[in-house]
Amino acid sequence: MRTRFFSNFRSLTSHQRHAFIACFLGWSLDAFDYFLLVFCVSAIAADFHARTSAVAEALFLTLAFRPVGAFLFGAIADKFGRRPALMINIGCYSVFELACAFAPSLHALLILRALFGIAMGGEWGVGAALAFETLPKEGRGFFSGLLQEGYAVGYLVAAAVYATLYKPFTHLVWHGNVVGWRGLFIVGALPAVLVFYIGFKVEESPVWRAGQSQAAKPAVSMASGIKQYALTFLFIILLMTGFNAFSHGTQDLYPTFLQKDHGFSAALTGGIAVVYSIGALLGGIFFGGISERFGRKRTIIGAVLLSLPVIPLFAFGHSLYALAGGAFLMQFMVQGAWGVVPAYLTELSPGPVRATFPGLAYQLGNLLASRNAVVQAKAAEHYGSYGVVLAVTVLIGAIYLAIVTCFGREVRGVELSSE
Repeated sequence: MRTRFFSNFRSLTSHQRHAFIACFLGWSLDAFDYFLLVFCVSAIAADFHARTSAVAEALFLTLAFRPVGAFLFGAIADKFGRRPALMINIGCYSVFELACAFAPSLHALLILRALFGIAMGGEWGVGAALAFETLPKEGRGFFSGLLQEGYAVGYLVAAAVYATLYKPFTHLVWHGNVVGWRGLFIVGALPAVLVFYIGFKVEESPVWRAGQSQAAKPAVSMASGIKQYALTFLFIILLMTGFNAFSHGTQDLYPTFLQKDHGFSAALTGGIAVVYSIGALLGGIFFGGISERFGRKRTIIGAVLLSLPVIPLFAFGHSLYALAGGAFLMQFMVQGAWGVVPAYLTELSPGPVRATFPGLAYQLGNLLASRNAVVQAKAAEHYGSYGVVLAVTVLIGAIYLAIVTCFGREVRGVELSSE
């Protein structure tokens, strides 16, 4: 895998490498900012004297408002270019992340996380369009897996920051709470520096530029694009509903599960999260790469079904090592299936609205699955166990995804153009 990684990157031009690195880091840092909240749910609940399920509403609002960002920033990218849209997008989510550190109440935090959700919702579609319109079609599956696992890298960095920075600052107090969660949100504003890298190093998508040069070509609106490809649009929404429920259902409350059901400290929780984030990263690259040989559909189905035998270790392990191993394997499969998604959705999408079409469908699926964390938290509070809730989530999510994926088209290796 290491040899293939370097050979794929050596084959890229400087322009292609910078574009991919910018999109990868944009998605990684976006995920980093999102998952900082996941690790701080318990601390925020204690600080504001609220129930865990009340704080989980912040996760719901972030996910629920992502379609707004997908439409807004996707439309900007389709009209004015992928590069400026990505720069504005990253700047916005960094500013909202910083503002969360100064939230005076849970209500204010919920509003800020909704605004963060709008900014977060635009990054994936714009970044995927810029990356795959710039990269060669050879090795698209590999780069799809690597790009999507920027999400896992963001989770890993959030876990590492939480594990290493949360405890050492216990002597510093802010509104009765350890600097912990507020200090971490200040760190979360650092992605803003990526804007400068994009401005100096990244060029516009050649496919978008080619489309702009065709002056006689009639403009295609988002509405007409959705109408023409209505069945594909509906399929992606249903597919991404399952994917988002599957992913967030196994990640968002897993740190809370480790703390509530097993009494693990912040350091242990963060350490396990680092372990399963590495599993997620490896799984995305592995399954994304083999999708070039076996096809996008078969790879997704295989990965999600392989998550089922891991449930006992993942949700019912009794030791630190069993839980860490189960979480590693679970995220290897979950994010392995996800590794195919960027290439698959980009290949399914029409050229003139490629920055908006897959991103909007993706985030509408996210909207339909956005209550997942709240439902899980309330069910766990009712039944007294997060483990059972996590197990049921995996079972339903894997079966649903396998069935829905069967109805999709196989489009591996299709040429991407502005047409």
